[in-house]
Amino acid sequence: MTAIAGPFDAVMTTPFGGVGICTSADALIEIRYLPKSSRAAPPKNAVAARALRQIERYIADPEYRFDLPLSIAGTEFQRRVWNALCGMRVGESMTYGSMARQLQSSPRAVGQACGANRLPIVIPCHRVVGAHDIGGFAHHTDGYLISTKRWLLSHEAPARQDDLLAPAKTHTVPA
Repeated sequence: MTAIAGPFDAVMTTPFGGVGICTSADALIEIRYLPKSSRAAPPKNAVAARALRQIERYIADPEYRFDLPLSIAGTEFQRRVWNALCGMRVGESMTYGSMARQLQSSPRAVGQACGANRLPIVIPCHRVVGAHDIGGFAHHTDGYLISTKRWLLSHEAPARQDDLLAPAKTHTVPA
C-alpha cells in the first residue's frame, strides 16, 4: 500500500480507489481521487469525519444526498456549471455539448469547468460525458481517474430507472 502524506485531513478507501479529504476549520475544501493503493487515514477534525461518513453513505446508497459545509472558489461560469451539475438527478447524465447549449457556452468550456471542480462526488461532474464515449475526468482521459468515473456512473445506473418524474435532489454551490 502507498502511504499518502501531505495535505489530507482524512483518506478513505473505496471500491474505486482512495479518496483524500481536505478541510478548513469549518468547511470541505477539496476531495481528491487517489490510486487504489492508497491507505486510509483517520479524520483529523469534525468536518473531515462528517465528509467521510457522508461519502460512505453515498457508496452504500447512490441516492444519498450530501449535506456538507462547502468552500469552493471559482469563476462565475464555473459556478454556473457546478450548480447545473448539482441540479442533475442521480443516474442522469448529460453530454458536454448538451450542457454547453443549456448554459449558452461551448463543450470545451464545460469540460474545463468540470475539470476545475475540487469537490467531485458532492458536485457530481462524473455525470457529464462525451457525445460518443465516457469523456474525460479531472483533465485525464485514461488511468485510474477514468476507472473512477466509470465506477461512479455504474454505481448510479440503477437509479436511472427510478421515478423519472421525481424532483431532482439538489443543492447549490455556496457563493
